[in-house]
Amino acid sequence: MPADSKTKKTILTLNNNKKNGKPTVLVTAYDYPQARIADMADVDCILIGDSLGMTTLGHKTTIPVTMDDMIRSSEAVCRGSNNAFVIGDMPYMSYQPSNQIAVENAGRFIVAGCDMVKVEGAMTERIKAICDSGIMVMSHLGLTPHTRAKLGGYKVQGKTAEQAEIVLKQALALQDAGCSALLLEAMPKEPATMIAEELDIPVYGIGAGDGVDGQLVIFHDLMGLFWEFKSKFVKRYCEAGQIMEKALEEYVQEVREGKFPTEENFYEIKEEELEKLLGDSKWKYETDKGFPTNHSATPNTVTEKK
Repeated sequence: MPADSKTKKTILTLNNNKKNGKPTVLVTAYDYPQARIADMADVDCILIGDSLGMTTLGHKTTIPVTMDDMIRSSEAVCRGSNNAFVIGDMPYMSYQPSNQIAVENAGRFIVAGCDMVKVEGAMTERIKAICDSGIMVMSHLGLTPHTRAKLGGYKVQGKTAEQAEIVLKQALALQDAGCSALLLEAMPKEPATMIAEELDIPVYGIGAGDGVDGQLVIFHDLMGLFWEFKSKFVKRYCEAGQIMEKALEEYVQEVREGKFPTEENFYEIKEEELEKLLGDSKWKYETDKGFPTNHSATPNTVTEKK
């Protein structure tokens, strides 16, 4: 859908939301069905997160995720979304090596259909290069999974005045470098709120309290489709995993008991074509009395040729 469509969310939508104090709603999506669901629910932004490494590919961390993984996912999501503002998450080592590599990989997301890319960390030089190339960037501060080892693990950030001051300085520098938005992860409400109020660009949170300009939640977390752990900031709005498991159990049971498929699930063949099949000697099976007119033979009407 064209960027100037009446229903398509744009950077102007996000900026106006901040200006008017209207919270922006963000959610991740990793494939076409998830994007369709998010779009129909009228979310403002879809982030194609490198968290797909954990939610979709079964990795323990986001580190193994490749650009090819992200682009294939981005293409699917962009085909499924007509209205949401779409952000592609740049995976580990897709931007760190050089400005040129960062710009080239950011460009791949735009070609795939994304509106913006997300870059972890206070990578001011890399982000400025991407912004200077004409591509919008969301930065990501606080808990940054790519550098979790340096942080000592998945730990809340900004818990001291000194740490909060560092994040604020980084955020201001990234805004000056051309960032169009900022994501704060795993921070106490108060410093996150102060940063959101200090910056002109929208500041969103994933586990950063309610004083920021919008909220991001992982699709699988809020749907009950991720079982490894549940973060403190996550609220599960349904247990889709349990619903799906129950449906599959019912399917398994019906197939094993011969209750599925039934006649309503069968395709029909014309009577004359069926007669041709039954009259052809090369077929392995023949019928004693022929198929009933509804063609739903029972097991005792079919005998194997000797």
